[in-house]
Amino acid sequence: MLFRLKISLLLAAAAALGFCAWMLWFALSPIELASPAVEFSIRPGSTLRGATRQIIAAGVPIPAWKFNLLARAYGASASLKAGSYQVSAGATPLLLIRKVTRGEYAQTEILFVEGWTFRQMRDAMDAHPDLKHDSTNLSDAEVMAKLGAADVFSEGMFFPDTYVFAKGSSDIAVLAHAYGTMQKQLHRAWAERAADVPMGDMYQALILASIVEKETGRESDRAMIAGVFTNRLRRGIMLQSDPTVIYGLGEKFDGNLRKRDLATDTPFNTYTRRGLPPHPIAMPGLASIAAVMHPATTDALYFVSRGDGTSEFTRTLVEHNRAVAKYQMPGARRRSKP
Repeated sequence: MLFRLKISLLLAAAAALGFCAWMLWFALSPIELASPAVEFSIRPGSTLRGATRQIIAAGVPIPAWKFNLLARAYGASASLKAGSYQVSAGATPLLLIRKVTRGEYAQTEILFVEGWTFRQMRDAMDAHPDLKHDSTNLSDAEVMAKLGAADVFSEGMFFPDTYVFAKGSSDIAVLAHAYGTMQKQLHRAWAERAADVPMGDMYQALILASIVEKETGRESDRAMIAGVFTNRLRRGIMLQSDPTVIYGLGEKFDGNLRKRDLATDTPFNTYTRRGLPPHPIAMPGLASIAAVMHPATTDALYFVSRGDGTSEFTRTLVEHNRAVAKYQMPGARRRSKP
């Protein structure tokens, strides 16, 4: 009797050991994918069996019952995280289980470019295939309310950068990240600003930075351009910035800025109004923000494009007119401060 009991226990132990070995072999064997990588999604509220069906339907060839058994043995049946994932060649069932329980989502990115308007940002998000488009039917004001900034105008309030996010993320979440980043960068730069900048608060600094951003793409010129505008603000001279006029024209602008446009008064026409426009005209990058917080020390009041991306800076109107005559191409709209 005792002998039979020992045999039974040995057989049970051998069976258990064999089962564990078989499970370990399955858990650590690479999944034979038909392509280098397969993307799949797990819907919110999915059970283990439902999630397994979704994974298999996406093209991951795993035996459902084996995978479910392994997941339960791993303790993962109640901890699956909904979202979009990617599994690559060489991945094992165990790695797959760890991925969907830890929420190691498939990631992608979106680029917000320096000098873009909020409209351009929204167009880029609407066109992104991996974003959940929660903001599509919302007005700009409604979007800002979703971000907890109902009293803030949207233009210029987002930091231009490349943002990495999990596929299927809400565009509102991406905007929240960009908005928070701009707040951090702006507060840090304002705290470290030069003592004599003429802007009364950091929002005014942001407005001026957006103008500097649109005036030049040459980093070496930004501090000098900021210096020119700073000098003009201190002396009460109109900024006379073409980009602000263009922004004020909106959809009426056809690519050709005319003299009558400079004479048409809008809240953004810095040829007809002194001081800064009412809000930013674009997203300034960090270099433009830094230039405004630390403008170059200069006595220049004018600048004109040399035609190669750089600018010529001058002190007097006579010098400025000479620079215009030297650098401006015949028939081209001059990019200068008269």
